[in-house]
Amino acid sequence: MDLQANVLRQLKNRREGFSLEQPFYIDQDYFKLDMEMIWYRDWLFIGHDCEIPRAGNYFTAQIGDYPVVIVRGKDQAIRAFHNTCRHRGHRVCTKDKGAAAKLVCPYHNWTYDLDGSLVFARQMGETFDKAEFGLKTVHCESVGGYIFVCLANEAPDFAPMRASIEPYLAPHRLWEAKVAHKNTIIEKGNWKLVWENNRECYHCASNHPELCRTYPEAPTATGVQGAGDDPFISEHWARCEAAGLPSAFNMDPTGQFRTARMPLIQDAESYTMSGQRAVKKPLSADVPISHIGTMLLFHYPTTWNHILGDHAISFRVLPLSAEETAVTTTWLVNKDAVEGVDYDLEELTHVWNMTNDQDRSIVEENAFGIRSPAYEPGPYSVDHEGGVMQFVEWYSNFMTGRLQGDKARLSVVA
Repeated sequence: MDLQANVLRQLKNRREGFSLEQPFYIDQDYFKLDMEMIWYRDWLFIGHDCEIPRAGNYFTAQIGDYPVVIVRGKDQAIRAFHNTCRHRGHRVCTKDKGAAAKLVCPYHNWTYDLDGSLVFARQMGETFDKAEFGLKTVHCESVGGYIFVCLANEAPDFAPMRASIEPYLAPHRLWEAKVAHKNTIIEKGNWKLVWENNRECYHCASNHPELCRTYPEAPTATGVQGAGDDPFISEHWARCEAAGLPSAFNMDPTGQFRTARMPLIQDAESYTMSGQRAVKKPLSADVPISHIGTMLLFHYPTTWNHILGDHAISFRVLPLSAEETAVTTTWLVNKDAVEGVDYDLEELTHVWNMTNDQDRSIVEENAFGIRSPAYEPGPYSVDHEGGVMQFVEWYSNFMTGRLQGDKARLSVVA
């Protein structure tokens, strides 16, 4: 049977409330279909404005087969380009990050301005027109200090997401924060397993002792529909919103992105072993109260986030293969906070470094089990894994729509 027809059949016949069939987690052809139908067509979180604060600052990323570079121009605009020289395809920017007055391909020194236009190509003849060979652009949008890119020729409308999440992000002024620390781990499991693990805390008590010192195990804590029925959470929302901080659960109708400001345990203010703030300087002067909990932002398929009073943590998911996923964690603090004076880096990063490593182990053991010929889809806990069920439903609906709408045609990227 044709692959895409088979995938469509499996998704339509999926047993609601159960995990997916084995190929969705381990098969390379299914993985390629995920990339074509989702990752090469939709908006993806790629990094933060504050990572490129000045003109000429750039960073690079690999999205499946596509290397991209994100750069701040002389006009302060943030742009994204395919990181492929228009001469013979060499990567123009070969480092993870850097700063340059112009982007120069190291192969033959073709030189591009920060707006992507080709300004120098040595000895290409009198008829050569530089205007025809600028870097190919990638759709790029910035909202609340978060940069999103889309590889498709025609990007989905970004306006609904901007309208939904910008009010929640704005008080934290993340566009003017600074990166205190950033690291990437490779989890040997499918990207959907990474997300399924993230979307529940059913496993937290037995696997995350450090996180559980401040983060409640209650199913509502992961930001799900019905969280407002909990009086403790509804009181937290009312208190924060009275201080000008949008807080109530808000989810896009498709289920692709959501925001909610959730309380931490008791008097905890931050993800530290003590529950006390990790950073002396508040993240933003626009947040007038303490004990604001964590502002959760989820956007499938690339990011989940925790934004607190003293710092913020973003997580970026990028698939590497059917059974490998890169998870990049970035800690953001006030731009004027000084390491060793205002915060201790070990204290700031300890809880999530431990939690990330624990999650890596969980995902990898999950992947081991799924490879077994004995594996078959199992039931999710209605009480604890509503977030997982919602993610799998989003994935199934999203893929079904793409497969039916495109009649098995693959995407065309710029």
